[in-house]
Amino acid sequence: MSISCFIVHSPEESDRAFEALRSANAVACDTETSGLKAQTAELFSVQFSDGELNCLVPTSEGVQLGRLAELLADKSITKIFHNARFDLGFLEHNGYPVKNVFDTMIAEKVLTKGGDQSASLAETLYRYFAVDLDKSQRKKFGRSWDRVWTPELVEYAMKDVAYLPELMKRQIKWMDDLGLRPQYNAQIGKLMTDDEST
Repeated sequence: MSISCFIVHSPEESDRAFEALRSANAVACDTETSGLKAQTAELFSVQFSDGELNCLVPTSEGVQLGRLAELLADKSITKIFHNARFDLGFLEHNGYPVKNVFDTMIAEKVLTKGGDQSASLAETLYRYFAVDLDKSQRKKFGRSWDRVWTPELVEYAMKDVAYLPELMKRQIKWMDDLGLRPQYNAQIGKLMTDDEST
């Protein structure tokens, strides 16, 4: 399935994306980077999705988040990540604090504990939505990347966030049905406490 995407290139476009997303209760977020450590790697992009509007900010081109940074800091909007620790490290290192986080990877680990199932994004999306995530595109985001956002790279980046709002809803229902929310809350609380102390 092809995913439509709005690419932000100016403050005005950032404002438009912000106005479209600000009324959402939850917004999925993801980053693409040149490496694993925020202190030494570059932040190439930040993606946002409310499940309907998908947008990508190509920070590799010097584009700033603008008012979209307000979404990240807004405590009334849940920000959905898969492996939040990684993305929060890059966002906060680049001056974008994030409040009110839901981590679909932590939720999946709570749900599959003892089930010998991977909580990777690719396998999680396949289990829930039968979506094949082509992670081979990820290898292109290295220090030698030419900074050209091909349609394939945009599609790859957006698939990482477009399904997260619906994934969160399904995971919350499962956790509530199984009485696992306390375990999830303990894990996400530890993540946010650790993040604030670093």
